[in-house]
Amino acid sequence: MNVDKPLDKPFIFDAHLDLAMNAMEWNRDLTHTIEELRATEDGMIDKPDRAQGTVSFPSLREGNVGIVVGTQIARFAKRKGNLPGASWNSPEQAWAQTQGQLAWYQAMEHKGQIRQILNKEDIDKHLASWETDAANTPLGLIRSLEGADSILSMHYLHKAYEDGLRAIGPAHYGPGVYAQGTDATGGIGQSGRELLKEMEALNIILDTTHLCDDSFWEALANFKGPVCASHNNCRALVPHHRQFSDDQLNALIAREAIIGVVMDAWMLTPNWIRGKSTPKGENISLHQVVDHIDYICQLAGNSLHAGIGSDLDGAFGTEQGPKDVDTIADLQKIPYLLSQRGYTKENIENICSKNWLRFYMNAWS
Repeated sequence: MNVDKPLDKPFIFDAHLDLAMNAMEWNRDLTHTIEELRATEDGMIDKPDRAQGTVSFPSLREGNVGIVVGTQIARFAKRKGNLPGASWNSPEQAWAQTQGQLAWYQAMEHKGQIRQILNKEDIDKHLASWETDAANTPLGLIRSLEGADSILSMHYLHKAYEDGLRAIGPAHYGPGVYAQGTDATGGIGQSGRELLKEMEALNIILDTTHLCDDSFWEALANFKGPVCASHNNCRALVPHHRQFSDDQLNALIAREAIIGVVMDAWMLTPNWIRGKSTPKGENISLHQVVDHIDYICQLAGNSLHAGIGSDLDGAFGTEQGPKDVDTIADLQKIPYLLSQRGYTKENIENICSKNWLRFYMNAWS
């Protein structure tokens, strides 16, 4: 295969970052550098990733990560032992938490740190501005809801859409109000079908990430709008129900979906033991991330369905990420690794950003 010289620093679209969760629950001022953020958390032990964060606005700029999908996240907890953060004892509390996160995004937009992207025209304007003056262009942000438990009724869904919400993953971890997520089983039920019907009417994108197998297949059968998997890896490489099987990946590819590979270390090796394993000890690096990208490309027969959905700082930091990722700017190592495997410039551009850009442009055409 004729391999082009890899791009110097290609534009990157990251389809999944919990920015507002980090700001509101982790109390991180993302306008600071990573070094400054780590210094403010030195000695803190309330969360396992303290002083090990990787994402800030300056580090995104350093990595030429010009558009991100930023989440609102708050689930209604129905069980004990939930993961740290994002769990609340009622849907009403979850809704209030998402509104606090929305207020933070709006404050960052007012400050000029981000620019909300709502439609095709916004993408065109943002890309033109970034190309001519990236240093003075706000980061582009598309807003997604990770787990729909906070949608108290379809009235609240319409309000969220009016406020700029453009994608929803119906479930997160465990049983959900509208679907069943990671570590749960079962379908979406009547409430889930109602949600999907209204999402389709509003042209809100369905993010299948975190749906358990039963809910995944039922959601695809009941939703005819645009679908994606913002941050999901391949079950064939790491056997666990959090990853998608070949059948699921093929179904997404048939729907013109993009699958964003995720960088949580336990999703990159079958040997990870929480609280004991380390990235260096398990030799987890961006090579494994590229393994998942390559697997999706081989399954599809082209480079048109793989993307990046890093989930960096999604309740983990450098203690549970690839050993060669110190900050999110290190996503720029991926183009070189892809070139080493025979991917051309066109392939690399597709994976780094063009696939996600095409997906959203088509969804909003």
